[in-house]
Amino acid sequence: MFSLLLFRLIVLAERQRSVFSRVFGYGVASILFCHFFINIAMTVGIVPVIGIPLPFFSYGGSSLWSFSILLFIFIKLDAYRMDILR
Repeated sequence: MFSLLLFRLIVLAERQRSVFSRVFGYGVASILFCHFFINIAMTVGIVPVIGIPLPFFSYGGSSLWSFSILLFIFIKLDAYRMDILR
């Protein structure tokens, strides 16, 4: 599920026309990937537990809000790109 989300974010970032939107998309994808990778590594026992939540699944209001806002801003940037193309 996360791999599909990351793939879709990269595809959306690739089709952005402005440099800011493209870099923002790559940033969102990299933040989600880092949180996902570190959380899975903590669960398996590869790295020590440091308290990074699993995006959209772990308990915690501020984490859910921040990840949701990141995605909503990126979706809005993509919608703005679609409006310009019309």
